[in-house]
Amino acid sequence: MNFMRRSAYVYLLLCADGTVYTGWTFDLARRVETHQKGRGARYTCGRRPVTLIYNERLRSQGDAMRREAEIKRWSRARKLKLASKI
Repeated sequence: MNFMRRSAYVYLLLCADGTVYTGWTFDLARRVETHQKGRGARYTCGRRPVTLIYNERLRSQGDAMRREAEIKRWSRARKLKLASKI
């Protein structure tokens, strides 16, 4: 079977407490809005407001999930360095 691939995004949010949240989504604008409303993730609901500081479009959900896992292993400093390159 030939399945169509749907592009996905990896993103970084800077939370109000200075921490950095990493996630992935198919719809970046909707996902950030969901985080802002306190329904995006347990981690971010108490750390609002959040600011989108980085996003990267990838070819598929699997690619986005792998990239998210990679970035989550990084230090905060390295994540902020990545975000400063945009």
